[in-house]
Amino acid sequence: MRRLLTLALTIITIYATGQNVSWKDYDTILKRIVAPTFKNVDYSILKYGARAGGVEDCSEAIKHAIDACHKGGGGRVVVPAGKFLTGPIHLKSNVNLHLSKGATILFIQDTKHYLPPVLTRFESIELMNYSPFIYALDQENIAVTGEGILDGNCNDQNWWPWKLKQQANDRLKEMAKRNVPVAERIFGEGDFLRPNFIQPYRCKNILIEGITIINSPMWEINPVLCTNVTVRKVKINSHGPNNDGCDPESSKDVLIEGCVFDTGDDCIAIKSGRDDDGRRVNVPSENIIVRNCIMKDGHGGVVVGSEISGNVRNVFVEKCEMSSPHLERALRIKSNSLRGGIVENVFFRNVKVGTVSDAVVRINMFYMNETGDHHPQVKNVQVLNVTSKKSPYALRLEAEEDYPLTDILIENCTFENVANGNLIKGVKDLAVKRVKVNGKDL
Repeated sequence: MRRLLTLALTIITIYATGQNVSWKDYDTILKRIVAPTFKNVDYSILKYGARAGGVEDCSEAIKHAIDACHKGGGGRVVVPAGKFLTGPIHLKSNVNLHLSKGATILFIQDTKHYLPPVLTRFESIELMNYSPFIYALDQENIAVTGEGILDGNCNDQNWWPWKLKQQANDRLKEMAKRNVPVAERIFGEGDFLRPNFIQPYRCKNILIEGITIINSPMWEINPVLCTNVTVRKVKINSHGPNNDGCDPESSKDVLIEGCVFDTGDDCIAIKSGRDDDGRRVNVPSENIIVRNCIMKDGHGGVVVGSEISGNVRNVFVEKCEMSSPHLERALRIKSNSLRGGIVENVFFRNVKVGTVSDAVVRINMFYMNETGDHHPQVKNVQVLNVTSKKSPYALRLEAEEDYPLTDILIENCTFENVANGNLIKGVKDLAVKRVKVNGKDL
């Protein structure tokens, strides 16, 4: 009996830590990711006082429509065709914010509308700060859907210049290092910490589908500490600073499919908290599936990091197309010995890469040259059936010799027009099978 119990505990431990995971686990994970459904009842924001035109503040009308929908047991809060100006929108359980074809939600530029502060994260550190533009805390069964546009109304005069003001960011990092309670990390006017666009926080059963996002203050879709997330057929075209497309963070069971990313930073970036704060919360991102997406401009197509102090495991990417002179990498994993983190089980297959400006596969454990005592680990990365047309590097893999990348498999890949070949440092157990670079076997 004791031996059976020990065996059972061993199996549980292996599953929990992400060992022995492969493509065979893909379907099991996919079946768990089920988009929420909603009552067939509509609540038009017009009935609650909203007026089109993009001039009149519709914040209260949208809030009242969401409250009524929530109290009525759920349904759709419908934004009809037209332009509607608003401050932050806070979703509640069983509410689907639906943007009809021809609808635009335009967010107010006056930063005071995004206060009082709410529990959020800035670059993966918890704090009290401006509300994200669309936000939910501790809710279930929520959605943003439709064919309309979410316009953050950000530009070189509004929100984006805050990128250059780092004093409050440094103060937040120091507070996290000293383990100051999150409720006391209060930021707002004069601190210049931009909010994210869509951020469900500690939520379950989330659907974001069909919408177009433009002009974001920074990260566009950032589920934090969430479970069962579907992001489907979303179009993102936003080139401001830190304009990541979709950043699942400390979340599990996430599907991103059929989306188009044209961004000012990483197209998809999987995260799990930063530095001391990420280790304090200690919740990984796991079971992430990305498929049938198109990546245009961006620092990376699918990226793991750099804020991965809480670890990342079980990432599956397939059937994507990535190409642009302004897309730097296809697959990227980045960390350093200050941020740390364990990344394991990253699977990348059947991806077509056109042009990238750095490397097709880039793993960098010296990101930003920050150093500390938390040496990151990367293990079990598979790149299968990938083709690329033009790049400076095919593989650019760099880690500390004492903390090498382990179990890296590159199989059945073709890299054409590679200017500089490969750069490989600090890699253990690199397996290369049927790989050609510039027509020659690697």
